[in-house]
Amino acid sequence: MSDICTVCGLPKELCICSQLETEQAKVTISVVKRRYGKDVTIISGLEKHPDVKSIGKKLKTLFATGGTVKEGSIELQGDLRKRAKEELEKLGFTNVEIKNTIKTKKR
Repeated sequence: MSDICTVCGLPKELCICSQLETEQAKVTISVVKRRYGKDVTIISGLEKHPDVKSIGKKLKTLFATGGTVKEGSIELQGDLRKRAKEELEKLGFTNVEIKNTIKTKKR
């Protein structure tokens, strides 16, 4: 007997929870200036997605850049808004919005 998903009630082999989270997520991509004028791309709206760490790792590898996953959002070094949107759409995210303003975050 196979395991049953606690969220959707389907067997683990047929579970569609991560696919639903991907389609329903409202993802926002913005850029923040940090220390020494460096840009950091922030991808937020992935708090409920179960694979946020693996998505962050995949994006860092694709863009050959550093970054981290903090509190359900992905931070990537550099201004990667357009490339990140393209890659997230390839991963199945349909509701991706780019904020064109660059904020300054004080630390």
